[in-house]
Amino acid sequence: MKTETTIQGLSASLQSARAARKTIGFVPTMGNLHQGHLNLVREAKKLCDVVVVSIFVNPIQFGEGEDFESYPRTLEQDSHLLADVGCDIIFAPTVDQMYGKQPRLTNISVGGITQDLCGQSRPGHFDGVAVVVTKLFNIVQPHFAFFGQKDYQQLAVIRQLVKDLNMPIEIIGVPIARDTDGLALSSRNGYLTQEQRQTAPVIFQSLKQAEKDLHAGVALSEVLQNIKAQLSDAGLVVDYVEARQPDLQPINVFDHDLVLFIAAKLGNTRLIDNLQIQLKT
Repeated sequence: MKTETTIQGLSASLQSARAARKTIGFVPTMGNLHQGHLNLVREAKKLCDVVVVSIFVNPIQFGEGEDFESYPRTLEQDSHLLADVGCDIIFAPTVDQMYGKQPRLTNISVGGITQDLCGQSRPGHFDGVAVVVTKLFNIVQPHFAFFGQKDYQQLAVIRQLVKDLNMPIEIIGVPIARDTDGLALSSRNGYLTQEQRQTAPVIFQSLKQAEKDLHAGVALSEVLQNIKAQLSDAGLVVDYVEARQPDLQPINVFDHDLVLFIAAKLGNTRLIDNLQIQLKT
């Protein structure tokens, strides 16, 4: 496994794979890897000849007061984990390598689906994601790129970006990886105290209860209120609890497949989760 820190170095490392027409899979990450990230690499290995994983904490997707400076940088540990699951190349550029020293004058904004859910409380976040993902796609030029479904809205944004800009990349969504108690794996789980970590699984528990209630005929509006109450009673501060169609369009009645979304703070840690629920016919 190679580690490249420059765009030129990565291009040179991929030259022989391109010449041999090998398929290139790409997993973009911000490091501090967990099993969810490693599952993305495992999926990439199944489909692709060469797998590139980027590790880059992207400053422009963090808002004011968010945790850019304190976000864990664990490259050595991440490298060992990636070697174990068969990653071929790590791309770990600096901020200067990605953005240069001059001001960036180009922005990329995906409208509509970025305006609510996480976009409402994190203005500019998805613009930052769109810019860095576009840059990484241009640098790596993969055939396939792999993203976790925990960040469902982000996945939708990237699918839209690729479609709208005619990027020749197939986007693969990989199911959420969970701990044994149901908590969605996230780098931010490491910020939780021991007591908070015991509380956090209530997020997934509320989603599973909502699924049962919806299939039992409870009205969607009541189900959403019940989730909010359950989270608040457990001590979480709810950012949003929403239902959407799988394409993120609003839904008021459970008459289509839908996705339930939660974002809530536990202490200072913002946690997100979602559950896709199929309409039984």
